[in-house]
Amino acid sequence: MNHRIRVPQVRLIDAQGNMSGIVGTNEALAMARKTGLDLVEIAANADPPVCRIMDYGKFKYETSRQEREARKKQHAAELKEVKLHANTGAHDLETKMKQIRAFLQDGDKVKISLYFRGRENAHRELGFDLINQVLTACRDVCVVDMAPKMMGNSLIAIIGSKSAKHGGSQASAPAQARASEPGAAPMNPLAIPNKAGARVVTPAPKPAPNQVVTAVPNVAPVKPVPSDANPAPAVAPVPDSAPAAPGGAPEA
Repeated sequence: MNHRIRVPQVRLIDAQGNMSGIVGTNEALAMARKTGLDLVEIAANADPPVCRIMDYGKFKYETSRQEREARKKQHAAELKEVKLHANTGAHDLETKMKQIRAFLQDGDKVKISLYFRGRENAHRELGFDLINQVLTACRDVCVVDMAPKMMGNSLIAIIGSKSAKHGGSQASAPAQARASEPGAAPMNPLAIPNKAGARVVTPAPKPAPNQVVTAVPNVAPVKPVPSDANPAPAVAPVPDSAPAAPGGAPEA
């Protein structure tokens, strides 16, 4: 910066950000002093090095302020702990679950610990039932990182935020919303999502293993009979035997 720049020539950028070309280092320093600013080397490996006329103190302040703002927006996931007991009441358990949901919404992990005291060790199944009840109640917002297991006299389970690990299928949400509207056509689970310029191909459904597929033979179509055709002549019926003679006597 300023007099510490030892190269004879630099590629200069003025205070307005315009490229001034290649100038001598002494000339660039004179231009910087004339405006009351600093000559700062910003690309030392270039040939020649690139320098800019700027207020170096203001630049350092703006850089530090931006770093502080970025650190405020960042949130490092922490491991929060919620302690339970085998005889925790229903209202206390509801309060604990609200606390767990608040931690998960902040993107933190939650360690659920249940300590067995004295005779409670003889009924550890009650502790497992209580932990499973909490996991079932929070399954819509959490994923289980560590299933409940015993560590000494404590039952430990660790859960994480589902939104932080598995973002969910946001792209399919509009399609699901349209499918849930009244009168909408049911969604085809075999349909492949259409991409830009791609053709949607839906595979044909496969028959069940025990289903017998019967082929239908091709039958020639029946030709219609024209209505103006001459009808066939009627045929007189032939009697089965000769008529009997009058008086009932057979003929000679």
